[in-house]
Amino acid sequence: MKKKTWIILAVVAVVLLLVISLVSSYNRFVDLQTNTETKTAAIQVQLQRRADLIPNFVATVKGYSEYEQSTLQAVVDARAAVSAANGAAEQAAASERLDGAIRVWVNAVTEAYPDLKANQQYIALQDELAGTENRVAQARNDYNEAAQAYNKAIRRFPANLLAGLFGFERVATFEAEPGTEQVPTVSF
Repeated sequence: MKKKTWIILAVVAVVLLLVISLVSSYNRFVDLQTNTETKTAAIQVQLQRRADLIPNFVATVKGYSEYEQSTLQAVVDARAAVSAANGAAEQAAASERLDGAIRVWVNAVTEAYPDLKANQQYIALQDELAGTENRVAQARNDYNEAAQAYNKAIRRFPANLLAGLFGFERVATFEAEPGTEQVPTVSF
């Protein structure tokens, strides 16, 4: 073979390697960018989960607390009615009402719920809040790791030339907004 043929083959081989390298780099950027978008969506999913779950859970706990309080209040009211009753018939009716209220209270508290369920519900609420916040924090950390990998890839030489050519731009990492260092409050 002639010297020209070898030079042409060498140039073609170099160009082919360069094209393969460019395509590979481009595809890597696309993969990393897509990964950051997926991680962003994961944060949104966890934030939506929190937005959907917490108010419903708080309402459930609040409703249960009100049930326990209303059953106790029925006992207190029935007891007061017995004390204020005039005559045997009125006292018997008030006593029967007190017996019924006590039965409901005893069933609710001792038979079906040996410990006050409101206490367990509040503990469950605390656990759920902590778990939800941990999921959100983990999703944010996962995003920051993906964003860091993407940002490094598009900034390294010579890949940064290709990234600039195709418009791959840095993505921001998650940073807490001012004021979020304050602990959120949950009110009943």
